[in-house]
Amino acid sequence: MVTSNHIIEVSEADFEYEVIQFSRTKPVVVDFWAEWSVPSQTLGPLLEELVENAEGRFRLAKVDVDENPNLAIRYNVRTLPYVKGFRMGQVVAEFSRVIPQPEIEKFLKELAPSPTDLTLTKGLGLLQYHRWADAEASFRKVIQEQAKSPAAALGLAKSLLAQNKAKEAQDILKNFPSSREYATAEILRPLADALVHTQPQPGKLNLEAIYLRALNLIKSGKFPPALDGLLELLKQDKTYRNGNARKIVVAVLEILGEENELTRQYRAELASVLF
Repeated sequence: MVTSNHIIEVSEADFEYEVIQFSRTKPVVVDFWAEWSVPSQTLGPLLEELVENAEGRFRLAKVDVDENPNLAIRYNVRTLPYVKGFRMGQVVAEFSRVIPQPEIEKFLKELAPSPTDLTLTKGLGLLQYHRWADAEASFRKVIQEQAKSPAAALGLAKSLLAQNKAKEAQDILKNFPSSREYATAEILRPLADALVHTQPQPGKLNLEAIYLRALNLIKSGKFPPALDGLLELLKQDKTYRNGNARKIVVAVLEILGEENELTRQYRAELASVLF
């Protein structure tokens, strides 16, 4: 039974949160093991001791492959023990079998975040607090060191959109690299395009007025009244501007962040309007 603050047991149900999401703030070492595996019983205590001695610089997540076979399949675990190191939501290092303690210590040292990783983490935290200009500065610093960092590029695009710097955000999103962050970048593109260039359309003049006013509110950083207007518009026409009004709501919620109470509130309201 795991009793440490730095060592946890994870399952298929909570792996995404306890490992993938958690690794965005602190490295996570995942030990795929089984009770019947003698090498697992050898390596496990050694890993636990090293992680405890690290005093919180890492988290150790233990996965019983007998209890969680889908995780073993997902991460191509074909032998035990198998250890994978996660940072920023991705596997960045791994080893299998029992290796000498100095090699494990080297593995942990290399898994530790670099100064650039810490700057990226800082930027992501600043986004959550809606400190857009400070977040922008952090992401620009990361890109100076790692020009092809998708996470930094996405964070920069969000911070730019929140500050009505839509043209630069649009350029970033149009040329976004294939990566884990690509799908989120695509969510933001309709908003960037609308902020850069939206021509008034004839037709339902009252709805068009609401739509254009919402864009102006977004440009001013007044997200709640903009969302209120767009939701009122969607109540009258769910597919307004070929669905673009809905896409802009989703993009704004992405910028606000999943941890924001407003996001949860407006996402629920959007669902009630659409469905």
